[in-house]
Amino acid sequence: MEGASNGGMLYHEVQESKLCAVHCVNTVLQGPFFSEFDLAALASDLDSKERQMMLQGTAAASAGDFLSEESHNVSLGGDFSIQVLQKALEVWDLQVIPLDCPVAEPAQIDPELENAFICHLHDHWFCIRKVSGEWYNFDSLYAAPQHFSKFYLSAYLDSLKGSGWSIFLVRGNFPKECPISSSEASNGYGQWLSPEDAERITKSCNLTQAPPQRDNMTQQHPERLPSLAEADLQLLSDMEDEDLRAAIAASLMDSSPATASAEVSNPKTENKDIKEKTT
Repeated sequence: MEGASNGGMLYHEVQESKLCAVHCVNTVLQGPFFSEFDLAALASDLDSKERQMMLQGTAAASAGDFLSEESHNVSLGGDFSIQVLQKALEVWDLQVIPLDCPVAEPAQIDPELENAFICHLHDHWFCIRKVSGEWYNFDSLYAAPQHFSKFYLSAYLDSLKGSGWSIFLVRGNFPKECPISSSEASNGYGQWLSPEDAERITKSCNLTQAPPQRDNMTQQHPERLPSLAEADLQLLSDMEDEDLRAAIAASLMDSSPATASAEVSNPKTENKDIKEKTT
């Protein structure tokens, strides 16, 4: 059973450009532990290792398509694969397990006994997480975490599965604390909220904002609330997508095994240092 962490505060990240995978990982960890550049370095390292494995296979000719420069773990738009999220969470000794696997069967029966789930459909990732014994939906499309009762958690997960979402169980030793004072300014889209503030913001959004109908993902799940007004989201996208694509493209250019390993060591070493300080 998870105890209280971060003084009962909730760490939430509001959607920035197309960085929902970053937001998802950080809300699982409940702190701004990873940036888009950290995940891009992990994706580059995975691509390099996968290319090496294909080259060592018996049919190099069949690997021709895979050996192209295109990444299979991150798109230029910033959508990361589940393998990248798994590698990021492995830094903290956390396992990401498909909910339909036999080992996850207890979580299918009693999901409230777990601590975190990752949900994915099309190009959107979000986290459902237990904090201080209470469940919250940390979807970055919301302005604040939304509280779930234990009964609603099970019904909500069933609803997602019925709508075609992929759900992953996260197990392991979650970080207990993240120094709020030192980390608060390190991430422009993260914020610490009390449960009361989160509830107040959610109620305010329910009164003032209509459900978004932006794409197939939101149409299949119409009760979702936008984290920002549609005009604000579009403005953010126009301003930041080009910079994000350029940063990811630059990272993927250095995808040789040696370079990629050097790149990926930085976020892991840095995060391990944080882990030693906080555990």
